[in-house]
Amino acid sequence: MTDDFPAFFASTFAELDRHNLHRLTEIYSADIHFTDPLHDVQGLEAMRAYFEQMYANVTSIDFDFHQCVSVSESQALLRWTMTFCHPKLKKGQPIKIDGCSCIFFHNQRVSRHIDYYDAGALLYEHIPVMGGIIRWLKGRLA
Repeated sequence: MTDDFPAFFASTFAELDRHNLHRLTEIYSADIHFTDPLHDVQGLEAMRAYFEQMYANVTSIDFDFHQCVSVSESQALLRWTMTFCHPKLKKGQPIKIDGCSCIFFHNQRVSRHIDYYDAGALLYEHIPVMGGIIRWLKGRLA
């Protein structure tokens, strides 16, 4: 285990795939509370189920962590780009989403993980009809 837990977290998270989800125990506490714009997950077993579903629904997914900033001894912010392919979105072509994670940790395990990203860019913009409307609205608001 490294003294720089946020960097260890980022590298371990980036290595996760459908075949090594047992590694979640290396970075998350049993009482993990994870939220993002589309999900609210509590507990390590629910987190594993969330990851199993995520990996089952995509043909590929990669996380590239660009920046890791320790806010305190128990909190860090991580900037990332997620690239994924989903057979029902954008004709299976890669979709890139920039985001940020705020992690709270104790004893080398994350107990709170909050992801911030544009849910429209992740999902809604790539659904036929709805995607066109979302892109039009974003253009009008810009």
